[in-house]
Parts: sequence; structure tokens; C-alpha cells
Amino acid sequence: MKRLRSAFTIIEILISVIIISFSIVYVLKIHGQNREHIIYISHRNKSSLEDSLFLTDNAAQYHKEKKDAYEVLQPYFKIDKLKSREILKNVSRTFFIPEPINLISDEENGPSATVQEIKLKDKYSSSYFRFKINTF
Repeated sequence: MKRLRSAFTIIEILISVIIISFSIVYVLKIHGQNREHIIYISHRNKSSLEDSLFLTDNAAQYHKEKKDAYEVLQPYFKIDKLKSREILKNVSRTFFIPEPINLISDEENGPSATVQEIKLKDKYSSSYFRFKINTF
């Protein structure tokens, strides 16, 4: 009498290969999505860093105007290097400045403040807020 050795059948092997294939496809899909998110976040952070060039004291006067960073920074800094000028001229944003919002306390002697929104339009548009306390 021959003893049969226990082994995997062809069906068991096919099922395990299918399960492993689905697992690999799922992991690759998640990896691709994470890569897209990482690229978006890195570009968004770079854009936020560039936005800081436009948030000067005079930003509110540029409503509905497209300005490059060199135009905005020129009154504040003397930029002698030609390469620096060219880099700043290549970075531009369109300003949109809504009407300021005045916040007044319900109490007679309470604090009041003004909120100014600055919207910078580009591939990654951003909104920034300035708060000025008028009375306290």
C-alpha cells in the first residue's frame, strides 16, 4: 500500500497566488495615492513660502492686480544682483482684497478690531488674514 504524501493541490496554489496578487495591487494603489499627496503638499508648501513675499504692509493697495515679487519687494529692499531680480520677477500672484470686516464688541467699552483678508491667486490660491486691534 502506497502512502500519499500531503501536498498543496493546484487549486490551493492558484487561490494563494490570486490573494497575493490582490494584496500587491492594493499596496501599489495606496503607494501611488500617497505619492500624489506628497507631491501636492510639497508644491503647496513651496507656494506658501513664495506667498510670504507678497504679504507686505502695502498688500491691500494691490486689489485685482497681478504683481511679481520684485515689484512688491522693491520699496523695502535694494536688490542689486541680476539673478535675484530675475528669480523674483518669475514669481507672481494676483491680489484680491475684499472689504475689511470691523468687529465691534457688544459692550460699550469692549475691544474692537479690523480683519483684512488678502487672497493671493495662483495655481495654489491662498487666503491670509490680518488682525488689527483698534481699541481695547
